Amino acid sequence: MTARLTLSLDAMGGDNAPEMVIRGAELALERFPDLHFLIFGREEQIAPLIVPGSILAKASEIRNAPDVVGSDAKPSVALRGGRSSSMRLAIDAVRSGDASGVVSAGNTGALMAMAKFVLHTVPGIDRPAIASFFPTQRGESVMLDLGANLECDEENLVQFAIMGDVFARAVLGLQRPSIGLLNVGVEGQKGHEHIRRAATLLRESGMPLDFRGFVEGDDIGAGTVDVIVTDGFTGNVALKTAEGTAKLIGLFLRESFKSSLLSRIGYLLSQPAIKRLRSRVDPRRYNGAMFLGLNGIVIKSHGGTDAFGFANAIGVAADLCMQGFIDRIKDEIQNLTLEASNQKAAAL
Repeated sequence: MTARLTLSLDAMGGDNAPEMVIRGAELALERFPDLHFLIFGREEQIAPLIVPGSILAKASEIRNAPDVVGSDAKPSVALRGGRSSSMRLAIDAVRSGDASGVVSAGNTGALMAMAKFVLHTVPGIDRPAIASFFPTQRGESVMLDLGANLECDEENLVQFAIMGDVFARAVLGLQRPSIGLLNVGVEGQKGHEHIRRAATLLRESGMPLDFRGFVEGDDIGAGTVDVIVTDGFTGNVALKTAEGTAKLIGLFLRESFKSSLLSRIGYLLSQPAIKRLRSRVDPRRYNGAMFLGLNGIVIKSHGGTDAFGFANAIGVAADLCMQGFIDRIKDEIQNLTLEASNQKAAAL
C-alpha cells in the first residue's frame, strides 16, 4: 500500500468486543501498515485498550458512540433507534467519505438493514447478498447468499449469480467463473419453483455467464463450480454446517492422537501436516463476508471470532477497497446487462 486507506470499525460488535476488535486492528497493521482506522464505540472502554504512542494509537482515531446494537436486536428496531450506535456511525463514515469501508462483527440483520438504508444498493440490484469464500479441493469458491435473504425469488437468485460472477473475477482473479445453483439434485425437475425458474432465466439471459446448472451440497467442498448461488436460509445452514464439521474433525483428531502411546508418537511426527490441515480448514482464515450489492464496502465478521479472525476481515475490506471493487461491480453489472440486451436485439 502506498497511500493511506481509512476503514471504520464497529468496536462494540461481536461476542468479545471491544478487546477483540482492538487486537484485530493491531494484527491487521502488520500486513497493512498504512491503514488508518476510525474506531467507533464507547470511548471509556476503548481508550484503555490502546497503548499511548503505539502503532495502533498513531494509526487510529476513537469516535465516541454511546449506544450499542445488541446481538438479539431486531433489524427494524436497530434501524429506528440505533442512530447513535457504534454500528450506525461506522456506516455513516463510509457514506460521508471519511472511510472507504466498514467492518463489524455485530448483529447481521441490523448491519444489513442499516447499511442498505444508509448506502443504498448498486443500480440493478434489488437485494444485497452476503458472500464469502469456501475452501475446496480445487482451491477456493465463492458462495452467496449466506444469510441476508432467507427467502428469494428467481430474480434475486439471478442477481446473486451476476454479483458472484463479478466478485469471483475481481477477488479470485478468475477470467470466467463457473456458476451453479445449490439444489437438492442436479436433475432439471428437482427443487422448488423459484430455483427452477432461476435456472431457466440464467440459461436464456444471453449474459456471458458460465452457468453449469444445479449443484448439490457435496459439490461445495469438491469445488465443482467457482460460484455457488443459493438463498440466505440454505446458505447460512451450509456455512454453519461446514464450520461445525471442521471443528468436529479437529476434535476427532485430538482424541485419536491421545488414544495410545504410538498415537502420541505419530502426532509428534505428523505435526507439520497437522498444522497445514488446521490452517487450511481454519474458519478464521475465511472470516470476513461482504455485503454484495451495496453502494459501499461493508464487511461482516463472524460474531464469535477472535483477533486473528477479525484481522482477516479487515484484510478483506482493505483488499476490496484497494481494488476499487464497488466501481468494478457497477461497471461489470452494466456491461453484462448491456451485452445481454445486444444479444437479444441481434436475435430478433
